[in-house]
Amino acid sequence: MRYNVAQQLKEGVGSVRVYAVDEIVPLLGEEWESCQVRGQVYLLRTHRSILVTGNLSSRVAETCGRCLETYDQDLTLHLEEEFFPTIDVVTGLPLEVPEEAGPFVIDHNHTLDLLEAVRQAVLLSVPMNPLCQPECAGLCPTCGQNRNLAPCACAATPPDARWSALGPLLQEWSTAENG
Repeated sequence: MRYNVAQQLKEGVGSVRVYAVDEIVPLLGEEWESCQVRGQVYLLRTHRSILVTGNLSSRVAETCGRCLETYDQDLTLHLEEEFFPTIDVVTGLPLEVPEEAGPFVIDHNHTLDLLEAVRQAVLLSVPMNPLCQPECAGLCPTCGQNRNLAPCACAATPPDARWSALGPLLQEWSTAENG
C-alpha cells in the first residue's frame, strides 16, 4: 500500500487518484499476525497535504467473549487521514510538518505509505466485546457447557440473598409497566 504521489503533489488542489486495495496487512505484536484488506482509497490533493479517504473491509479470527469459541469477525474500516509531504516536490527543500499528534507523512521519495493507517483502522474496528452471534448463550458458570450447543443439566442457581430486598421493587415495577 505504497503510492508515489510526486505527480499529484505537482497538480492543483482537488486532484484525485483512486486505488483499489487488495493486500495482506501485517499486524505483528497483536492477537493476529495479519489480515486481508480489500476496498478502495481516494487520494485528494489539498492545499497542504494529501487527504486519504476510503472504505475497506477485512476479516479476523476472534474469540467470543461469552462462549470462548473462535469465529470470523467481519470488519468495516473507514479511513480519513491526512498525509503531509516532508520534501517540496519542486524545490527538493525540506518542509515543516504540522505539530499535530502523530501526523502521517509522505517520505523524501514522495511515497505515501498507507500501512500504518490501515493497521490502526483494523485495530480500532475490532469490537471490544466480540460475540460470535448476538444471541450467544455463553457458558454455564457451573459446569462450563457451551449453551449454544446444548442446554446443561445444572440446576438454576438460587438468587443471592443480598438482592432479595429488590424483589418487591421489581414486582412493583413489572405490574406498573404492564398495566
